Amino acid sequence: MNTFNDRERAFENKYAHDQEMIFKAVARRNRKLGLWAAGLLGKTGEAAESYALEVIRADFEEAGHEDVVRKLKADLGDLADDATIRARMEDFLSEAKAELADG
Repeated sequence: MNTFNDRERAFENKYAHDQEMIFKAVARRNRKLGLWAAGLLGKTGEAAESYALEVIRADFEEAGHEDVVRKLKADLGDLADDATIRARMEDFLSEAKAELADG
């Protein structure tokens, strides 16, 4: 029975670790996305960092990433269309995952 408990604990720990890594990757993606959008809006320095934090916070409004897409579409207007925003999200998520994997 001890082996089963050890195995169960190992799976639970792996699941918790995987969820933490996903959370970190998405937060990092949102920061990168916010900085990209800030650049399109002409924001630099502290204003760009502040805007990136707004994008990160927007992701907590509902499950999934549609809340981030909505915020960026509203803020960017004609500067970026839906397809561009979603493509950048995918690119930045890949970058974020690679950065986390590299340590």
